[in-house]
Amino acid sequence: MSNKPRKIAVVVTARATFSRIRTALHAIKDHPDLELKLILAASVLLDRFGSAAELIEQDGFTIAAKVFNVLEGSTPTLMAKSTGIGIVELATALDQVAPDMVVTVADRYETMATALAASYMNIPLAHVQGGEVTGSIDEKVRHAITKLADVHLVATKRAAERVRRMGEEPARIHHTGCPSIDLAKDVLEESETDFDPMAKYGGVGADLDLSKGYLMVLQHPVTTEHQAARSQAEVLLKVIHSQNLPTIWFWPNIDAGSDGTSKALRVFRELHPEAPVHFFRNVDGRDFLRLLKGSRCLVGNSSVGVRECGYLGVPVVNIGTRQLGRERSPNVRDVPEFEEQAIASALASQVKHASFESCHLYGEGQGGRRIAEVLAKTPLFFEKRLTY
Repeated sequence: MSNKPRKIAVVVTARATFSRIRTALHAIKDHPDLELKLILAASVLLDRFGSAAELIEQDGFTIAAKVFNVLEGSTPTLMAKSTGIGIVELATALDQVAPDMVVTVADRYETMATALAASYMNIPLAHVQGGEVTGSIDEKVRHAITKLADVHLVATKRAAERVRRMGEEPARIHHTGCPSIDLAKDVLEESETDFDPMAKYGGVGADLDLSKGYLMVLQHPVTTEHQAARSQAEVLLKVIHSQNLPTIWFWPNIDAGSDGTSKALRVFRELHPEAPVHFFRNVDGRDFLRLLKGSRCLVGNSSVGVRECGYLGVPVVNIGTRQLGRERSPNVRDVPEFEEQAIASALASQVKHASFESCHLYGEGQGGRRIAEVLAKTPLFFEKRLTY
């Protein structure tokens, strides 16, 4: 290997992306044969999502480039246009950074922009979390990126097998586990940590007493059902309001339909100012997992429910199609439709059950280190062909 460290550009585009890849970023930064070049893009740079960029810098990372590519307005047309702008602006950033390899994470439209820019610039592309199955447009995007990627860093054995069956060379497929589990492992091993998220992060809504238990909600719009985003959020708000339990509710992502979800939350706050619900835009990833660990149940449609909550043993009520087909642990109870009685029944059952045994489906807590080792040693390819 050359004495010169390999320059690795990692593109982080959302608060969830950073939390998911955080330990890998640290491992790359600390690896003697690697040089981290962190590129921030899309919603991670927007103040209305909680200034995640500031948290990233506070975590000790130097930002090599910032890419502003999001067009305001949560519609499929604007998602497509933001993807196009992302390709243009990311190409400029990659040209300036001149990395030896680009890392892109998961299955968002910004991830697709990263993959296309790197591919046309003949820069080897590593893809984290390929081979998984879900609902929404994410399914198409994820598998398209698999065919663009040169190195595959997958979270589960089944994901590795799917990538292989898509025609990818086995030597380029690495079962690293999901790096988000690394942080969950640290939090699970912590002694009980009490902190007041309202004092630390502000947010809006009722001043909650969390000492006797609370719920958490993370509900995103479904891109293929974006017109129903507001009505789906309204159904969930009715259920949560009927429980009269302290509830921490996180703001949705920027996908098509997020304006509808956000409007439902704002109207609820105006109509029910006394409701024991507190809304947050963003918190540090470790604090987020601490809140999860202490909660009685997570409700909504986030992949956090099947990844981190599975490891933490937190009960989950997963609603709708967004996580359809994703591998999951026994902690998850699925509700196929946004129907009040069905959601309330599932929630009551999960709260009564309390915690589940920790499941290591998505890894044992070594994902970040394994990813850095692969990036340091894997041959640098940017050409590929079908193997069948």
